[in-house]
Amino acid sequence: MRLTKAGIAGTMESSDVMVTVRPAEEAGIRIAIESKVEAQYGDEMRQTVLDVMNDFGIEAAEVELRDRGALDCVIRARTQTAVCRALGTGFDWKGEDR
Repeated sequence: MRLTKAGIAGTMESSDVMVTVRPAEEAGIRIAIESKVEAQYGDEMRQTVLDVMNDFGIEAAEVELRDRGALDCVIRARTQTAVCRALGTGFDWKGEDR
């Protein structure tokens, strides 16, 4: 699936993350992280984003995370929301279609 516009989700509040997803010209998922804990948790944060992108079938995107101490579940939810906004679709939060 291809992104056609940018999508943003989250805030800059403590324990949250602002996720911005943009279309990319070239194939691949490029992830930029701004976080005080990137050295400790950057790999896990990247894997969470990649998992969400794979779930949606996104093959080309630029993703920016501006982290303020978000847990993995928050990063996942914010990334899902940003992707849905970029695609102009909804998301089955109850998981009934999965």
